[in-house]
Amino acid sequence: MIQMLIDYPLLLLFTVASLGYLFGSVKIRGNSLGVAAVLFTGLAFGAMDARLQIPQIIFLLGLSIYVYSIGLSSGPSFFDSYKKNGVRDFIFATSMLLFSGLVAVGLWALFGFSAATITGIYAGSTTNTPALAGVLDYMNNNFPETSESLMNQAVIGYSFSYPMGVLGGMIGIVLMEKFLKINYSEENKILKKDYPVGGRLSSATVEVTNDAICNIQLRDLQKTHDWNVNFGRMMQDGELSLTNWDTRFQKGDTIMLVGEKEALNEAIQDIGKPVDSPLAHDRRYYDVARIFVSNPMLVGRSLASLNIAEKYNAIVTRIRRGDVDFLAKSDTVLELGDRIRFIARREDLAELSDYFGDSYRQSSQVNLFSFGLGIGLGLILGSIEFSFGNDFSFKLGYAGGPLIVGLVLGALRRTGPIVWSLPYSANVTLQQLGLILLLAVIGVSSGHALVENLSIESLWIFLASGVISLLTAFAILFVGYKVVKMPFSLLMGVVANQPAILEFATSRTKNRVPTFGYAMVFPIALIFKIVIAQVLFLLLN
Repeated sequence: MIQMLIDYPLLLLFTVASLGYLFGSVKIRGNSLGVAAVLFTGLAFGAMDARLQIPQIIFLLGLSIYVYSIGLSSGPSFFDSYKKNGVRDFIFATSMLLFSGLVAVGLWALFGFSAATITGIYAGSTTNTPALAGVLDYMNNNFPETSESLMNQAVIGYSFSYPMGVLGGMIGIVLMEKFLKINYSEENKILKKDYPVGGRLSSATVEVTNDAICNIQLRDLQKTHDWNVNFGRMMQDGELSLTNWDTRFQKGDTIMLVGEKEALNEAIQDIGKPVDSPLAHDRRYYDVARIFVSNPMLVGRSLASLNIAEKYNAIVTRIRRGDVDFLAKSDTVLELGDRIRFIARREDLAELSDYFGDSYRQSSQVNLFSFGLGIGLGLILGSIEFSFGNDFSFKLGYAGGPLIVGLVLGALRRTGPIVWSLPYSANVTLQQLGLILLLAVIGVSSGHALVENLSIESLWIFLASGVISLLTAFAILFVGYKVVKMPFSLLMGVVANQPAILEFATSRTKNRVPTFGYAMVFPIALIFKIVIAQVLFLLLN
């Protein structure tokens, strides 16, 4: 069996992926490793035989696909976040990175590691392969006589510390989650204002009894009360109609509202009293339909720019993106695969369906032209070498280049006829595929090195890497949550310097908020870790 896996690397890849995914689904006390288990399954296979290898191109492919897809989905929120808190987030991120470097210096003094070894430990415990690559390149160019020995020390330090870097981040999240008594459902109520967390939407019928809101245009009422609900059908003087911004309510009117339960209750208190009414089931003139957005010409455009109310007797009440329902607002930007809930005249529904596309197949496909072009631009950016003097240079590589390009293109959504954004379902699938590929390769390639170099020193390396990863995770989560006042869900993404940790974080929050934290910090962290690793070696050598 081992020989077959050696001869057929693709068989090895899918064996590790399938078993890892199976083990990751097993829950112990309600917790599971998720896709991160693929990494540890790969380590187990790699430890069995050094000849078990998966081609490195699979790792590079998985890494590029994963980070580019993350960038596309996180781009809009990434730039919105930095517009609001750019200086704060930058100072916090760089401070935590410098803290991890200082911890490494302390461990160097405590354990007596060589400069090369502690640099490898730092790169591994922060799961930053480009940092290791930069240091190895510096050693090879500047220490030709001892480069082989120095490089071996760094690689050994990296190999033993990388798994603990992943595991330490997960342990840190679980421990701080309990210590800080995080309640994700309560935090989601705050996050939904700035992030697509979503909540359970429902509808209610209210009768107008408050004189203070009568004979005032709905647009003016909304400015005054800032209701977080959408208005649908209305019965006024026995006539059924759809509300619009010019609508003026009268006492005795019955109105359909859509929103979350708390928001509905607040609006009802201002408007009148809840009533049981057949209005919600009245389909004589207006019907309800969900329509897929599959027309690429509409992607990246706001609902307000479509002028739906002027073209059709219809209103949009809510949109479903992935597993999340959220209220449709005038500034909501459409994406491929969105399901829009309309209230419209029956005769308009067919035209609306044609206008938006309404094709599940088309709304789930990947535009290989824009996807390939985007990743290609990212790889070109990643290959550019940035030099600062003779002693220091770095490349963004296969991770940094595609991520940065993905963030920019994700925020743009489209450039003329080219749609950069991916359908939600396709993006999730590509992220999962890329993650599984890169974790399987990392695990298999590192497994045998762990066993081969097992010694007393390696146990100290393992311990030191755990200290760096745990202390860094504790500092980020505690300082970020208590001092900087950032949401814990977002901070989990900051801790997640490795895709397996990010997957673990999102499985706990059950939303995409950690991916925004990951995308917000990763480009900065990538560059700073490369710099810190080389500075460590230079200062301690």
